[in-house]
Amino acid sequence: MSVIQGTGLLGYRELVTALGADPDPLLRHAGLRPEDAGDPEVFLPYLGQITAVESAAAATGAADFGRQLALRQSIDILGPLGAAVRTAATVGEAFRIAETYLAAYAPALGVGVGEIQDPGRCFFEFDILIDRLPPHQQSLELALGVVRNVFQALWGTEYQPVDVHIPHAPLGPTRAYEEYFGCPARFGEPRAGFTLRAADLERPVSQDQIAHHAIVDYLETVAAGRDRSLSARVRRLVRPLLATGVVSLDLVAERCAMHPRTVQRRLAAEGASFNELVDQVRRELALRYIRDTDLTMTHLARLLGYSDQSVLTRACKRWFGRGPAAYREALREGERPAA
Repeated sequence: MSVIQGTGLLGYRELVTALGADPDPLLRHAGLRPEDAGDPEVFLPYLGQITAVESAAAATGAADFGRQLALRQSIDILGPLGAAVRTAATVGEAFRIAETYLAAYAPALGVGVGEIQDPGRCFFEFDILIDRLPPHQQSLELALGVVRNVFQALWGTEYQPVDVHIPHAPLGPTRAYEEYFGCPARFGEPRAGFTLRAADLERPVSQDQIAHHAIVDYLETVAAGRDRSLSARVRRLVRPLLATGVVSLDLVAERCAMHPRTVQRRLAAEGASFNELVDQVRRELALRYIRDTDLTMTHLARLLGYSDQSVLTRACKRWFGRGPAAYREALREGERPAA
């Protein structure tokens, strides 16, 4: 279910007004009721929020609209999830709570912490669990800005991640990103998120375990009715593996702590297959990189886990009806992405 709590647009109307535009027509054009923006009692279609945020950036001419909107929000927009995160014993536990119960706030979104090659560091990933996303650079920067706010709530306002990873090209000066996030910014990345110091996950957060357990019990009742499909989990696991060139059912099953046949059986029950999911993830990433970045086709082929550029070309012709370079040119001339 691709929805997000109304607080995801908290401060939207005020910011658009401050930047000299009328927010209500933008919200209505996105299929949203103006009075629902910022309302914690409603859930909004996440694609509607994306449309509202992207159109506001265009209407106001604010290249940093998403980041500005995040400055008007805090961990409190997450409601009970934010309270559970704040009352966890350690930062690591707070992240596990967020990964498990984010569906209570936004079933369309996913977060998680994973290992990287450097044993002293880890990667906090943010992902949008929707197929065939429209352009959403501002919305992604809004989300990363909110994650930055969560980090500051847990570690203090002076906390600095190792770096921030942004899949698209910069929308403004690189220095502005580095000042905003408090760390170096890396663009054209295969995943959105932050590199963190592994030791920082052991930092204590709160001693209020009674309140914490009560809130988690509540979140469990809410999340029980949300989608926790294996398909979504497999897609999230596949994404970072593509660039390694090693994407296999056995490896994904191991990370799911399941036998490969169990994964196949459960995916089939959801109307999916492992190979189909891998192809879907590749297609979505290809569209984003072709549309939103200036990556070379050789680099793009590597990011998608293809052995050479000719394999990428054949895949793009199957997905989009033409090769990647021709498709990029068509998109930049205003053609709508292939359905």
